[in-house]
Amino acid sequence: MSPLPITSTTDGRLNLEQQRKRAKELLPQLKAQDPGATLSQAQWQIAKQLGFSSWPKLKAHVDALDFAARHPDFHASDEARTTHWRCGSDIAHTLQLAGFQGQFRMLTDPLCMGPVRDLPAEAFRALRSAFISQAFALDLATVARRVDDEYQQLQALADDTPSVLWCEADAYDQLFLIRVLASLDRAPRQLELIEVAQIPGVERFIGIGQLAPDVLAWLWPQRRLIGDDAVQLAKQAWSAYCDPSPLKLAQLAHAYHPALPLLGPALLRQLQELPGAQDGLSLTERLALTSLADTGPMPFGRVFADLMAKREPLPFLGDMMFHALLRPLIDGAQPLLTESATQLEWPRRVLTLTPLGHQVLSGQAYWPDHASHERWVGGTCIRPGEPHWVIDHALRPLWKT
Repeated sequence: MSPLPITSTTDGRLNLEQQRKRAKELLPQLKAQDPGATLSQAQWQIAKQLGFSSWPKLKAHVDALDFAARHPDFHASDEARTTHWRCGSDIAHTLQLAGFQGQFRMLTDPLCMGPVRDLPAEAFRALRSAFISQAFALDLATVARRVDDEYQQLQALADDTPSVLWCEADAYDQLFLIRVLASLDRAPRQLELIEVAQIPGVERFIGIGQLAPDVLAWLWPQRRLIGDDAVQLAKQAWSAYCDPSPLKLAQLAHAYHPALPLLGPALLRQLQELPGAQDGLSLTERLALTSLADTGPMPFGRVFADLMAKREPLPFLGDMMFHALLRPLIDGAQPLLTESATQLEWPRRVLTLTPLGHQVLSGQAYWPDHASHERWVGGTCIRPGEPHWVIDHALRPLWKT
């Protein structure tokens, strides 16, 4: 029997009548294998495809979404003084559409990129501002003002006013989460967390920003209070991320943490931005080169789309971040990639693997031996021509001399 195609949504909304229709369409295929097959079995198959253990659970989920959509004022605990925190602006408007009343704040510092070191507040902000300005070709003074303002606003979290952190499972969000929590002495009485790794019916969940307003409303009752155990874990994880050695970070990445259950996998994905022991490529670099090796020359934007659609195991990059991460592979003295039509906007420029790019991807050459840019994974720096940390096949750090 050929499987019935999964009809996945991207915003999390499901139409129960559509799923009933799919079950009826599936039933003849089931009967061809087993004449005694029933509609209930077909419905169970559909529910299973969408990530539910039973048809009643699928129906209950859809009913909950419908209720949230019909009752946008259900959030009695979301007051005007509630602050919703996010690592970007992607849900600011959607929260308003869903009927949330509180104010919106964000910390946009992409902590999954560039140097992240244990420094006093002023020096840390200066370090991050300089990196953001350079990586994204932005005015330094403008960036510094925004960074200072966002980190200054974070201090309000220590108050006992209602605050909610909205996070998903990827490194961008989880590093934002530990940075926020590590700045606290204790868990505030009304600091809550909404964490989500997947949404039923969404085959390829990329992030909260793709979700419809009623799905955000459905997530709201799933929030939980942050405890002191989460704050202490965040302090430990943040210190490990800022350390020049990735050994402590690896220990946390390979463990499960009930206080922050999505943290370990996100840290493990971030560790894979260290050079691979065989080719010297980060996982992001390797996936991008593999995409081009599989398809041939392709526009920059399509490489990113291919990465997000099927190759990246835990999507964490925005398009501009991806562009910034790949620039050293293009701009160095011995590049792995060339780009044509540079007069066009970067997403339309066609990328092509160089001979060296093919050699590195096949493990016949080692990228840091040819690179001319230093790169950072948290507090770990990889400088061309110097001994550095790598990640092996077991995803454990090794010191390479």
